[in-house]
Amino acid sequence: MESDLKFITAGIGRDILQQNDEKGVNSMKNEDSTVTAQYLTFKLENEMFAIHVNQAREILDLLPITKMPQLPAFMRGVINVRGSAVPVIDLRLKFGLPEAEDSPDTRIVIIEIEADDETTVLGAVVDAVHEVLEFKPEQIEDAPHIGKRWRTEFIMGIGKHNDEFVIIIDIEKIFSTDELLSVQEIENDTEVDEPINIER
Repeated sequence: MESDLKFITAGIGRDILQQNDEKGVNSMKNEDSTVTAQYLTFKLENEMFAIHVNQAREILDLLPITKMPQLPAFMRGVINVRGSAVPVIDLRLKFGLPEAEDSPDTRIVIIEIEADDETTVLGAVVDAVHEVLEFKPEQIEDAPHIGKRWRTEFIMGIGKHNDEFVIIIDIEKIFSTDELLSVQEIENDTEVDEPINIER
C-alpha cells in the first residue's frame, strides 16, 4: 500500500510521503513494532479517531455525492475522483452514531482497504480532519473491553494527545467481506461523467 498521503484541503498542507521518507516511518506491513508511527486524526461527534497514514490516500473537501438505490444505510453513494467512481461511506453511521448535517469542516478521506489480495478504494465522510500525530508503541494502550461503546475488534489501541484520548482504528477490520464485495461492485459497475479536478 502506498504511503503517499496527499492533502488537498487548504489549511492542512502536508506531504506525508516526504515526511515518512525523511523520518524513516515504515509502511504498516513492514513496520517495526519498536518505531514511531504516524496517524491521521479526525473527529466523529465528540471523539477523536486515527488511522495509520498508510491506510489513507488523500483528503478532499466535500464533493457532490451521487446517491444510488439499494445501498446500505451507511453508504452515501459515489463521488467522481479523476474519472473514477469512488463509493462513499458515512463513518458516523457505520459506527452507530446519529446522522449529522455536513459542515464547512466536513471532509472525505480516501482510504485503501486490502482484503483477499484485492484493494478497495473508498471515501469516508468525517466531521473534521485534524492533523497527523506520531505515537511510539509505548504511548499506545490496549483497547479497553469495558465501559466503551466502540467494538474493540477494530480498535488497534488508545493514544493520548494534549490530554485527549485518540482511538486508533484498523479501518480494514470495520467492514465485513460482504460489505467490501458490495463496494467493489459499485466501483466496477458505476459510470461517471467527466473527471472532477480536485487539485488545489
